Amino acid sequence: MEQQQQQQQQGEVWVFGYGSLMFRPDFPHVERRAGHVTGWSRRFWQASIDHRGTPDAPGRVVTLVATPGAVCWGVAFRVAAEHRAEVLARLDHRESGGYRRQTMALFTAAGVLDDVIVYVADETNPHYVGNEDEREIAAIVDAAIGPSGANRDYVLQLSAALAQLGTEDAHVSQIVAALSVLLGDNEV
Repeated sequence: MEQQQQQQQQGEVWVFGYGSLMFRPDFPHVERRAGHVTGWSRRFWQASIDHRGTPDAPGRVVTLVATPGAVCWGVAFRVAAEHRAEVLARLDHRESGGYRRQTMALFTAAGVLDDVIVYVADETNPHYVGNEDEREIAAIVDAAIGPSGANRDYVLQLSAALAQLGTEDAHVSQIVAALSVLLGDNEV
């Protein structure tokens, strides 16, 4: 049993992206596959003080929220065994603003992948803001800029990545629509 766990820790791994990993994986991978997790919704309920905002003006980024019956589409990346430790260390640092690793089943056109790594930020971390009105989120997103760029760009790139998958997320679409109103349709 211990040997099997050690092999699993040393073998290839799948990582599921439902936010910026969809459009900026920034790590070596050997395969990219669209898929979805069930029982989870994507929500802009996590403050970002390290990437899309600052401690004085936090932006908003997505996390997953347990939601019975929900489906969240994204992209899974297969990481080769020789890059596993490096990639997970890089992702642990990238997602250090309140996210933690957990594993889920991922449903793809080719079948179910078990034990896919997903980074989730929940109400136990200090940057979790919970349910906010989409117009309020859009106003925050419109103003926030962090080391990784404008928060607005994050939202628009996420929306475009979902469109490339041929799917739409109602929450993301509501934020984009509210941004469009704020910007007078000039940039959205």
